[in-house]
Amino acid sequence: MESAKKRDLGVPVPFKLTSLYVIIGGIWIVFSDQLLAALFVDPNLLTRAQTAKGWFYVLATAILLYTLIQRDFSALENSRRALEHNYDATLKSWVHALDLRDHETSNHTQRVCDLTLRVARAMGVGATELEHIRRGALLHDIGKIGVPDHILRKPGKLDDAEWIIMRQHPTMAYQTLAGISFLNAALDIPYCHHEKWDGTGYPRGLRGDQIPLAARIFAVADVWDALLSNRPYRRAWEPDQVIEYIQDQAGAHFDPKVVGLFIPLISNSEAVIHLNS
Repeated sequence: MESAKKRDLGVPVPFKLTSLYVIIGGIWIVFSDQLLAALFVDPNLLTRAQTAKGWFYVLATAILLYTLIQRDFSALENSRRALEHNYDATLKSWVHALDLRDHETSNHTQRVCDLTLRVARAMGVGATELEHIRRGALLHDIGKIGVPDHILRKPGKLDDAEWIIMRQHPTMAYQTLAGISFLNAALDIPYCHHEKWDGTGYPRGLRGDQIPLAARIFAVADVWDALLSNRPYRRAWEPDQVIEYIQDQAGAHFDPKVVGLFIPLISNSEAVIHLNS
């Protein structure tokens, strides 16, 4: 009895369902033909009845097939959403872990993420790419997990040797995230947000359109928020000062097109009101 159960468990469910469908279909064809032959003596009426029976069978099986496919697609979609939810929960945990080490500004990551998405939407970026940008923005400084505490949390400006180590964090971000296929499309910001339009940035010295658009947008938003925030070595700038600085850096640090859209967006929105608490 036990061995019979084991053999039964070894039969794939799709094979069982297909076998059942073939058996039921065969029974339907045989008995329905016999029934119609008994009901219709006239050959013309019999032909019409058989045609109607055939279409009924096609319709019934189509409805069954649609129901099964829809059920499977719904199950796959639910699984995909659950997987994305788990990935995002893990992503937020990483960000929180970094915030516990590097907390020089309050809610910096979320503010810059929100602002980057606003600019990207204004530039016509599609929904799928916006999701990649959101994840990349949240993870923009994930590489700092590999930076020693005495450098990351130093209450002052870094010296040249310390800057060499700090500037490795985009590469560390790439090395951390590149093996995660789910986040491959989100790598542009963590890897490239310190590149500059004129090619003087790091880690690869990209210039102009070589820098991914997401990183070009994020770079402006990141500097905007950083300069409006108090740091141990300087006071926060006034919004007008930051706007002037960003305009001056168009074509040097920043993509001029991004700056041209960013400034009106900031100037005509509540984003000028920046909270440092």
